[in-house]
Amino acid sequence: MPLNFFNVVLMQKTILILGACGQIGTELTLALRSVYGNSHVIASDIREGSKDLMASGPFEILDATNYAAIEDVVMHYEIDEVYLMAAMLSATAEKFPMRAWSLNMNSLFNVLNLAKENKISKVFWPSSIAVFGPTTPKEMTPQTTIMEPSTVYGISKQSGERWCSYYFNKYGVDVRSIRYPGLISWKTQPGGGTTDYAIEIYHKALSDKAYTCFLKADSKLPMMFMDDAIRATMAIMKSAPENIKVRSSYNLAAMSFTPAEIAENIKDHIPDFKILYEPDFRQGIADSWPSSIDDSRARADWGWKAEFDLDRTTGEMLRNLAP
Repeated sequence: MPLNFFNVVLMQKTILILGACGQIGTELTLALRSVYGNSHVIASDIREGSKDLMASGPFEILDATNYAAIEDVVMHYEIDEVYLMAAMLSATAEKFPMRAWSLNMNSLFNVLNLAKENKISKVFWPSSIAVFGPTTPKEMTPQTTIMEPSTVYGISKQSGERWCSYYFNKYGVDVRSIRYPGLISWKTQPGGGTTDYAIEIYHKALSDKAYTCFLKADSKLPMMFMDDAIRATMAIMKSAPENIKVRSSYNLAAMSFTPAEIAENIKDHIPDFKILYEPDFRQGIADSWPSSIDDSRARADWGWKAEFDLDRTTGEMLRNLAP
């Protein structure tokens, strides 16, 4: 992904990524290294990652729930900024609710407290459309609206947003966040989320010319190609502090579609592709989420604008996944 639009003047900042081996973390690490230099971006996770990730720069085995271990790495590398990408996602979190709560919340407190103590200067923490619930307006969900999440993942993200805002207002912590929609990537495997079908469907279209979807045909959800998500993440962190007017988390949008619509889009490239529908427990999660998102605050405050629609996303996915 070209990053020259940032016109970044390289500074001697050092970045730590917690959860660097996950779906977002892998691509974010490589993107940040291409801008700031390999030695200035420290990747970490509880396990090693892909060959490309491991070969590209420094890596530390690190548990995001272990404050002392994170502090040691922060002091050793003289870390300036932390991107906290470690989390248990929606579908997996429903199977292990207490484990998900512990990981998602304790890791956030660890990073916020390091910033509070002036051991790091800036924090990125991702929220999600999971903060919304069945009582939230479904179409063009506003930046500020009713939030009654019905999943463990959503509850942890809503709580995290409140804590981010609190640490900014109470202690001046420079924490920044965006609410990711469903993310689509050909570079990494799905991470246990309800929107994973939008990645699996491309793999199955190429390998089997058929896919059995775990959501209903008309389950419309907000989605985003990973390149856009990485650009947004880097853009909000690059923005001047006075432009970041929302310190809970920003709505972020690119496109919305249903499984039936993505299937038809794939048929433009693979005419004999077939899709079946066998909804499981993830259908209830999807039903509680918005269909489309109003991201006008992010557009106004720090110039966000998506580049990938469904047609372009399908082209990229099928081209890059093709054997």
